Amino acid sequence: MTRQTNANRIIAVRLGALLLATVSLLCFLPPHTALALSELKPIPGQTTQDADAENAPGKDETQTDAPLEIPMPDPLVNKNQGDDEDEEQAEPAAPVEVLSDISKIPQAVARMRELIVEAAASGDIERLRPLLGKGDTQTQVSITEGEDDPITALKSLSGDGEGVEIMAILLDVLSTGFVEVDKGTPEAMYVWPYFAEKPLASLTPPEKVDLFRLVTAGDFAEMLEFGSYNFYRVGITVDGQWKFFVAGD
Repeated sequence: MTRQTNANRIIAVRLGALLLATVSLLCFLPPHTALALSELKPIPGQTTQDADAENAPGKDETQTDAPLEIPMPDPLVNKNQGDDEDEEQAEPAAPVEVLSDISKIPQAVARMRELIVEAAASGDIERLRPLLGKGDTQTQVSITEGEDDPITALKSLSGDGEGVEIMAILLDVLSTGFVEVDKGTPEAMYVWPYFAEKPLASLTPPEKVDLFRLVTAGDFAEMLEFGSYNFYRVGITVDGQWKFFVAGD
């Protein structure tokens, strides 16, 4: 009985040692490498198309093979459309009525023009002072704010410093044809020369001769590039107030 018990114990110890050795061997074995899809053996009865269908991504899966392309936004401004609208809205400029008969303009306007011509032709610029007004009715002689005294301002604009050149220009301007602007409104006035209100590209050969009495060919070319006449001009309101004598835009 005792011999049998000892034998059973020996067998149990050997089995335990064998089991322990097996577990230890499994722990030191390298992990099993997963097979690639190409190495998997097909399931019997399954075709290649069935395998591809199973391996295809589902509807909810995001495919990252192709880069995401964001469509470019449309331009904010359609240049071609804008050009068409400009052509539709553009209207031909109204013809400018060039005047030359002083007897057909308001008497107050004709009188002020006559007084300015007499003062300028005298060669004494101080004779223009009573015609230039004061305060709110003072004649504008510069497009920018500056000298308060109009005579001093005119002398500074004159090449000789005494106002002789500017008086000569004033006479030349008032010897040309003229136009009425803002007709029928409180701002209505007569403006010399008519080039100030007429597109330069529309001038006839005789009108160009009139213009070249005031400016040079080089000045004319610059005006064409600028887009309008920008030399000296005179404005007299319908009630006879000398409104401005300026050059520039």
